[in-house]
Amino acid sequence: MSVEQVAENVDALRWFKSSYSGSDGGDCVEVAANLDAVYVRDSKAAGGGPVLRVGRGEWAAFVALATK
Repeated sequence: MSVEQVAENVDALRWFKSSYSGSDGGDCVEVAANLDAVYVRDSKAAGGGPVLRVGRGEWAAFVALATK
């Protein structure tokens, strides 16, 4: 699996927060996707923290394992 920290501008992506995240800004992640990658960031650092880019296939494999 390859994961890299993104240096490109990701503000134009449509970010989604987990439905398990509370309204009080608890610990959670946000994800966004485009045609070739999925982007992941800490919801508390949205817009200013690091962003990781994961290939769509690798993300699908991660989700499959996490939901078993």
